Amino acid sequence: MNETTVCVVGNVATRPAYRELATGPSARFRLAVTARYWDREKNVWTDGHTNFFTVWANRQLAVNVAACVEVGQPVVVQGRLKVRTEVQGQQQWASADIDAVAIGHDLSRGMAFFQRAVKPEAPPTASRPEPNWETPRPAEPQDGQPGRPGREQQEQGAEEGGVETQEQQAATVT
Repeated sequence: MNETTVCVVGNVATRPAYRELATGPSARFRLAVTARYWDREKNVWTDGHTNFFTVWANRQLAVNVAACVEVGQPVVVQGRLKVRTEVQGQQQWASADIDAVAIGHDLSRGMAFFQRAVKPEAPPTASRPEPNWETPRPAEPQDGQPGRPGREQQEQGAEEGGVETQEQQAATVT
């Protein structure tokens, strides 16, 4: 697909609005991204232009955004950029939306605590007995070679007419 994927670092400008829809949870908030540059004449950092994005989160990401993201927090947002233009009455305006894939706190500007989200339990299904996939354990080796009968057992077997020794096997082959 030919989509524009962006990674934007900025501050949360509005409280996340959370809604339960027929398609699942959804949340949105505005993100302010201000460019900063070093002003050599004044010898200070200066704020440049501020861009605002509407960030959309869906499903589990929306639930986590509603629980963790607050106004003023620095965040990193990765997602698909969608620019829309609309005409309302006499005015034409553009909106830049980000359909978020990942959102996280900017750890270069603060600390955060990660807690794995609890997944809802699935409804119980009819249980089938599990097959026994374990293989039987091999017999204990007598002469130190794993899985093979010991030398004494081979010789006993040869005397009884059962198992041939390696010498007997070699003689039969040649």
